[in-house]
Amino acid sequence: MSQANPFRVFVTHAWDNSDDYLRVFEYLESANNFFYKNCSTPDHMPAGDKDALRESLRQQIAPAEVIIALPSLAEANRDLLQFQMIFAQAAHKPVVLMKNFGSSAAVPKAITELAHEMVEWDARTLVDSIKRQARHEETNRWETIEFKLD
Repeated sequence: MSQANPFRVFVTHAWDNSDDYLRVFEYLESANNFFYKNCSTPDHMPAGDKDALRESLRQQIAPAEVIIALPSLAEANRDLLQFQMIFAQAAHKPVVLMKNFGSSAAVPKAITELAHEMVEWDARTLVDSIKRQARHEETNRWETIEFKLD
């Protein structure tokens, strides 16, 4: 992974910049030496009917290496989230499902079954999952705790 070869990610959306959508990018930006390209374009809602919206989503998902699914989208538009996850599977794209942010509520089984991996809201965990799912890279990182003995 380098700046010349960034991870191509798509984050599920319903043509709005929800708090969870923006939070994903805050986490990715905070990761050291992690380069990515955002393939999702929630700011450019296509004109037309449901089929036009779905075609736009297909075009956004196509170049992505990994899909990051947000369960908060299911609260407002479960069909749209399921469509994005099902299309990702049909296109052989791995899906990383985030758990509900700030809530212990369980993610619906119908959504978890469409994911390859489900992760907590943690920048390191998210980046490791993207590396593992997109390019089968294991990070093998260890937590280091520093302390001073007196």
